[in-house]
Amino acid sequence: MPGTAVSAAPAAGLWRRRWVRLLAVAVGVVGAAVVGLRGRLPDPREFLAALTGAGYGWVVLAVLLQAVSLAAFALQQWRLLDALGVRLRRGRVVAISLARTALSISLPAGAAVSTGYAIREYERAGAPREMAAASAVVSGLASLGGLALLYVGGGAVVLVRAPGGWDWRPLAVVAALGGLTALAVLAGRRQPRRRVVGPVAGLDVSGGVVRRHVRALLVSARQAWRAGAKLRVRDWAAAVGYAAVNWAADLLCLAAAALALHLPVGVTALAGIYLGVQIVRQVPLTPGGVGVIDTALVAGLTASGATAVSAAAAVLVYRMLSCWLLIPVGGIAGLTLRGDRAVSRV
Repeated sequence: MPGTAVSAAPAAGLWRRRWVRLLAVAVGVVGAAVVGLRGRLPDPREFLAALTGAGYGWVVLAVLLQAVSLAAFALQQWRLLDALGVRLRRGRVVAISLARTALSISLPAGAAVSTGYAIREYERAGAPREMAAASAVVSGLASLGGLALLYVGGGAVVLVRAPGGWDWRPLAVVAALGGLTALAVLAGRRQPRRRVVGPVAGLDVSGGVVRRHVRALLVSARQAWRAGAKLRVRDWAAAVGYAAVNWAADLLCLAAAALALHLPVGVTALAGIYLGVQIVRQVPLTPGGVGVIDTALVAGLTASGATAVSAAAAVLVYRMLSCWLLIPVGGIAGLTLRGDRAVSRV
């Protein structure tokens, strides 16, 4: 049919542009890795010898732990949406979670892009925008709460077993994050349920169109925050619990990679290194923190007694599982979602 031939050409051009953008992102990430890690890796022969001598049982365990981490994040999203009254298939939520993870890793300011992508996909699946945005707000707050729970709980165990052997200052920082999370939730629960009318206080935005967009954004954010804060306590507990499992499994994945390469680094030291890296990765200097996170991990492990060769090999194993392999997996999940939408339109 003539109409089919005409519509196929723009579609082919659109796909070519998308593949070019993906290729440009991949080249940028590889280039950033080369620049960031240049001169920081050991001799290639020693590096390969360390990898071939790895304990592959620990590597398999690291793979399983990273799968648990990803599953915990996806289940948290599904549980939050369900608590907000949005019914989606678990498989679809898993696919969205994998796709947004790949975006977060591979793009500059990936966290913001990832959140916007998830909200848009939830809307396409039938979720109201307010509820889709609320799930993102709650997920972010629960992530902070989960990290705080992990470290405060772990620190308490260490203090009981070895009094005086743990630096309390990192725990204070994490506890402060947990306190801020609780304050944000309480503030949202106390927000009055009234519509925002009239000009937005404190804003002097010229131009009617700009003013309307800013007002709409602020109102949407406030509604999402309030909707999320109104969740039941057990829903918040489940969200924080899933977040804690997500963090703990990722930390244990790093520990398994360290054990696979026979690093003389204890779990307590690894936990301190991991917390420092999570703080560093909040500054999006490079996509996926390439060069920054890798260097911080190698530096922390070598400072704890590992050799440069074994530390670099362990970081490679961990980063392959927690970062690089997730990009193609998330890309496939994104294409699956796109294919499902195309089939539903037929």
